[in-house]
Amino acid sequence: MFQILRMSALALLAQLVVVGLGLVACSSPPTRQEIGIASGAVVGGVAGAVLTGGSTLGTAAGAAGGALVGRELTKNGAKK
Repeated sequence: MFQILRMSALALLAQLVVVGLGLVACSSPPTRQEIGIASGAVVGGVAGAVLTGGSTLGTAAGAAGGALVGRELTKNGAKK
């Protein structure tokens, strides 16, 4: 029983750390390049999933490729 409580406490701590880091990362507005990377990853992930019939590998590869394309398309406009 104590082992289950310990695992639950560790899981809660890990979740709090992830949420905390996520909030810190959002402390400033995203740059144009960050938006391009995120948008490319979403579009690429959806395209990869559709083209491979929902394959996890296809979705991940599409997201990675989309993120790279989004980064390259917004590279010159990333400076504020």
